[in-house]
Amino acid sequence: MKRDNEQMMKGNDTELAEGIQQRPAIAPTVDVFENKDELLIVADVPGVSKDDATIHLEKGKLTLEARRQDEQRGNLLGAEFRAFDYRRSFLVPQGIDADKIVAELSNGVLRVHLPKAASLKPRQIPIKSAG
Repeated sequence: MKRDNEQMMKGNDTELAEGIQQRPAIAPTVDVFENKDELLIVADVPGVSKDDATIHLEKGKLTLEARRQDEQRGNLLGAEFRAFDYRRSFLVPQGIDADKIVAELSNGVLRVHLPKAASLKPRQIPIKSAG
């Protein structure tokens, strides 16, 4: 119990020292596609630049994180926008070539390409004539 309290205190001290504000995190909407070469994750993250997005792969878990920046365009007279972060995790199946994962962000859409290892790709077996 003491250890848990120490960790909680440490986390709180870090947040206060760095001035980190708590922001809600939501899961972006995603589509996941599979073809013979890859799995493709398409996530909607409007308002995010590539500098504010990160993707981590650790122990078979792929985590997408993005921070939507607040825009100050003058004196705020009314607001329906609420600042938040995006966060979503996926378990990556075996057979994905982790060294070849690539991502691109364009017009608020994040695409993460997870290429299949050669052993998982379908292949046609040639048939030889026996005579």
